[in-house]
Amino acid sequence: MRTPPGRPEGPGLGASPTGAGRLRRRRRWLRCTAIGVAVVVLGAVGAGWVAYEILNANITSDDDAAAELARFEKERPTSLVRDAQNILLIGSDSRSGEGNKKYGKDPGTERSDTMILLHLAANRHSATAVSIPRDLMVDVPSCRRPDGTRTQPMFAMVNYAFEIGGSACTIRTVEKLTNIRVDHHMVVDFRGFTDMVDAVDGVEVCLKEPIDDKEAKLKLPAGKVVLDGEQALGYVRARKSIGDGSDTDRMDRQQRFLAALVNEVRGNDVLLNPAKLYPVLDAATSALTADPGLASLRGLYDLVRGMRNIPTERVQFLTVPRTSYVNNPNRDQLVEPDATQLFERLRADLPVAVSKDLPEDSAAKSGNSTSSRTADSAPDSAPDPSPDPSYDHEEESRDDGKSKAKQPRGSAGTPEPAPTFRGNTAAGDACG
Repeated sequence: MRTPPGRPEGPGLGASPTGAGRLRRRRRWLRCTAIGVAVVVLGAVGAGWVAYEILNANITSDDDAAAELARFEKERPTSLVRDAQNILLIGSDSRSGEGNKKYGKDPGTERSDTMILLHLAANRHSATAVSIPRDLMVDVPSCRRPDGTRTQPMFAMVNYAFEIGGSACTIRTVEKLTNIRVDHHMVVDFRGFTDMVDAVDGVEVCLKEPIDDKEAKLKLPAGKVVLDGEQALGYVRARKSIGDGSDTDRMDRQQRFLAALVNEVRGNDVLLNPAKLYPVLDAATSALTADPGLASLRGLYDLVRGMRNIPTERVQFLTVPRTSYVNNPNRDQLVEPDATQLFERLRADLPVAVSKDLPEDSAAKSGNSTSSRTADSAPDSAPDPSPDPSYDHEEESRDDGKSKAKQPRGSAGTPEPAPTFRGNTAAGDACG
């Protein structure tokens, strides 16, 4: 066969201008594709970095509180168990700032509507959230006011500490009350709460009776209801129209709601879905003030990472044992020795158990008090109060001089049963 004029002999693409052109086009296409992939990858990384920077910048670091606490370091409790964490969660009723003015006139101060001491076990196999009543009468130390002046020590309601001296004063007051070292703290305002509930597309609760509260702007039917952010805020803050109108009843409601929120976050693939997780993180961080150790996504990530595998039945909610204050029925005081027992066990990182009901012979004889009891008196419906078998509280020396607390043992050498307090877990059914 003759070779056509102008076409060199020899097989292959390289043997013709047409084949060489196709090769050059293919190479250009591969280069463009590679560049395109690189741009997409870098764009994704860049978007992730931008998102990280936005979320990281959302968090307000409570540097003033850190400086104030450093001045009183010598009088603060020491930590007994390494890796155990105690975090004070403070709900602020501040009307200042974007999104908060609609809840009322800004009085120039803020109070702590909600105060919860969250204890995370060193092995991260359990979490215990203890509500502290805002009307609890306590010793408030001398604290620094926002204007730089100092208050005199006083005996007052615990939420007064936040009003006069912010988070630092609150932490010192709680530490004085419990003898538990507060490792971290967070302050969340109204807007942060509502935005976070909306970010998870609402939280389901169960109402025994319909609610019609004009002051809380809340009108809901009985049964299972999914609350949006504004409804949820009214639900956890309402007092006069729900239950017996007591602060104890409101704290129980707050605990049940938090349990439902935990289930919503864990059961809706929020933590595994970036599209769902980002709005939650954006809402949470936008209205969050935290100590420097938590005031970053890295700090929050380390905290959440340690909690993600805790079984819901080991996420417990209870109220510090309290009863009406002897000199004023509208105030609270601790029930002893129950409260001290609770604080000592949390400080030593020893397990406690919770139950919805307490026996008739317990100290909780009125609707406004809570108390503890031993596991021997637990009803059949109570959760197993025996210590978590994953706990290892045998004495163990540490390089830093700290040691794990020793699990109390009975006469037979077996671990003593954990005391039980009135409360609930995140595993409970909303309508159970």
